[in-house]
Amino acid sequence: MGNTDYSKYSKLSPFELKDELITLATSRTDRMMLNAGRGNPNFLATIPRRAFFQLGLFAATESEFSFSYMPEGLGGFPRSQGLQSRFEQFILGNRDKPGVVFLGKVISYIRDQLGLDPDAFLLEMVEGILGCNYPVPDRMLIISEKIIKEYVLREMGVQNMSKEGLDLFAVEGGTAAMAYIFNSLKENKIISNGDRIALGTPIFTPYIEIPKLNDYQLEEVMIQADANLDWQYPESELRKLEDPSIKAFFLVNPSNPPSVKINDESLAIIADIIKKRPDLIILTDDVYGTFADNFTSLFAMCPDNTILVYSFSKYFGATGWRLGVIALSKNNILDQKIAALSNKDKKELEERYSSLTTDPSSIKFIDRMVADSQNVALNHTAGLSTPQQVQMVLFALFNMMDSRQSYKKAVKSVIRERDAALYRQLGVDIPQDPNTVNYYTLVNLENTARTLYGDEFADWIMKNKNPTELLFRIADETGVVLLPGSGFEVQHPSARASLANLNEYQYAAIGMSLRNLAAEAYEEYKKVSKKKK
Repeated sequence: MGNTDYSKYSKLSPFELKDELITLATSRTDRMMLNAGRGNPNFLATIPRRAFFQLGLFAATESEFSFSYMPEGLGGFPRSQGLQSRFEQFILGNRDKPGVVFLGKVISYIRDQLGLDPDAFLLEMVEGILGCNYPVPDRMLIISEKIIKEYVLREMGVQNMSKEGLDLFAVEGGTAAMAYIFNSLKENKIISNGDRIALGTPIFTPYIEIPKLNDYQLEEVMIQADANLDWQYPESELRKLEDPSIKAFFLVNPSNPPSVKINDESLAIIADIIKKRPDLIILTDDVYGTFADNFTSLFAMCPDNTILVYSFSKYFGATGWRLGVIALSKNNILDQKIAALSNKDKKELEERYSSLTTDPSSIKFIDRMVADSQNVALNHTAGLSTPQQVQMVLFALFNMMDSRQSYKKAVKSVIRERDAALYRQLGVDIPQDPNTVNYYTLVNLENTARTLYGDEFADWIMKNKNPTELLFRIADETGVVLLPGSGFEVQHPSARASLANLNEYQYAAIGMSLRNLAAEAYEEYKKVSKKKK
């Protein structure tokens, strides 16, 4: 370890560096490897999953009615006639199963609270879970979109927009949303090579990496949150957005990795900037918003300028399901920018989308994303798989029907107790901030050294220890995997720990391991100091 050149790892994405650290952390068999590097939660919502599988059993039986005279396991499309009655019999006959009880309540909620047609809903869910049709409409199933709109508006704190003012595109998680948005912004000439975009940092690393690719070659302007301001953006940083050369502002809210939501003051400043810059595009990735108390998305403040990305992955423990949505106001700035393109550019885009409609100029940006996601020519097979959409709907309904928000309180409690366990054993104060959501924590290596052993030791650490080397030492000597804050554009030496994917005692072990490593470094520091004297 002592002769290793860590500079060669400096250009690696933290998620690629993680693999190197895991290799080191698992090199010994006399301890448990504790991987706090990736934010895959080890908790998940069980009731909507039970409901999904029970609905699947009902749907399979419905399918078998069509070819019941054949013994080969051949089924057909479910029949709408009498479907609700047969479903009620299914509910009554399986009242001892939690997932079935939930499905029965869903029908009541759909009808009595959301005012939707229960027959149309049930048919869409049964056909959807069977996956027997292409997604139609390809952007999102009709009833499913209405339900997810309700969920998104509630969870994102949007109070002044009706569901009719919103369009959704169901996608394969937040990562697909990012890829589709970047691609369609360029294809529709809203951004071009060399354009300037602003990034609210620290930020999920791909937002930093994608603009640099040859596909885009965008110039990045960093809007830096300040650790000394509890990871809020100073007004001077936000006011950079008043520069008319900046085409767009991309951010994650609550942030990754500081895990802090934007406060009301900063939201108001951004809204004020939009009044001066009505042409500015905002992309807000709000995957962690459901963990926050009283969350307000930028989409609520500036809906016509904002692309909202939301993923179901973290809150419902569904990273493997790949469930997310892109939300746009029907009166969005992107459609306005397309309408304002030159005649030459408009003609080129009309040719691109000419196979889709006789009036390609009328296609909205969100529908262009759907087409672009399948290289236009395969638009007729676009769309998130219907079983995925069914599970998404059941997740959303589970949340909306939980009037006491018991699940939300439980997951918040779980990650906050893990945070407390880590810092207690580390021996430093638990960070206190009403805007934090605690999905991740940033362990400030310099401040930790300063708190534990004083200023001179902290100065020595910063001068003599490469932060990347410290992460490798932590992995090698303790079996703990953490990610470098620098990979997320954190300006001070720090380590990101996910608080979602291990158990409480393991976070306590991580805190103790870090403290023991600091103690070893302090002993080294004392020996060096003695020699100098």
